Amino acid sequence: MGRRHKRSEAQLDGLLVLHKPSGPTSAGCLNSIKHGLGQSKIGHAGTLDPLAEGVLLVLLGRGTKLAGYLTSGDKVYSGQMRLGVTTDTFDMQGKVVAEAGLENISPEDVRKAILFWKDLTEQEVPAYSAAKHEGKPLYELARKGEAVPVKEKRIEIHEVEPLEIELPTARFRVRCLAGTYIRSLVHSLGIRLGCGAALAQLTREACEPYGLAAAYSLDAVLGEPELLPQRVIPLAKMLPHWRSIALSPTLAALVKNGAWLPVGGPSGQELLGNSGEQVMLVEEGGEPVALAQATVKDGILRWMILRGLWQDGAAAT
Repeated sequence: MGRRHKRSEAQLDGLLVLHKPSGPTSAGCLNSIKHGLGQSKIGHAGTLDPLAEGVLLVLLGRGTKLAGYLTSGDKVYSGQMRLGVTTDTFDMQGKVVAEAGLENISPEDVRKAILFWKDLTEQEVPAYSAAKHEGKPLYELARKGEAVPVKEKRIEIHEVEPLEIELPTARFRVRCLAGTYIRSLVHSLGIRLGCGAALAQLTREACEPYGLAAAYSLDAVLGEPELLPQRVIPLAKMLPHWRSIALSPTLAALVKNGAWLPVGGPSGQELLGNSGEQVMLVEEGGEPVALAQATVKDGILRWMILRGLWQDGAAAT
């Protein structure tokens, strides 16, 4: 049996909505918080490129268990592209590989090309990305000068808004499904216009259900360590778009031992729900017990446990 590391008294459980600055990597920001504020168990839901700034969901302690449920929501980005230039990374931090004039390109051409994004269902994965090929990140292959396979991925673009267009630059806003590479959208636009384009600036305005209004700057987080506990969203409130169901001590103990409670019926009116609904089960005092989904098992609609959230060692015997 593996040896458990002793939990630090400084370790918090929950979510910190960080306004990542442009420049450092997402991992670099997490390391600053980890070592500067004693948060040894830390992760994030949805990385941002070094160029990008904006909403980065930082998960602390047991909050890391909810990563998969915070990465699936829509993302909202605003950004600026530079037309007439193509780079190996699809953004302005990369090596310029081609340049072209804009004599035959009008602002209206660019506006229509931006709106065309909404019709896209696939995109090319950038060679300089963390996507993997045979277990290795593509960026490792690219940096070594090795051949990088061209990978395509499915995407969903829900809203597109052209903003200021003053050639050679153009600004835009996009709401899309998680996993969309904005720099690939810009790169493909440059190909369609025949002049090339590279991402120059990017802000993630929202990682739904959280936006910039709820975010704290990295400088503030590191410079005011005493305020961290009040800035962290508690585990029980990390999924505000999910309904919470309070359990009696008896039912909470059953869930901790792996039981799938019937939806409503003998379990009580408070456990009513609809097939497919996802909820957070909590104890009477509000302490999270588990995430659950209403699923049919043995002909009965039950609350299937998706993820246990109780403290290690707190399961009933």
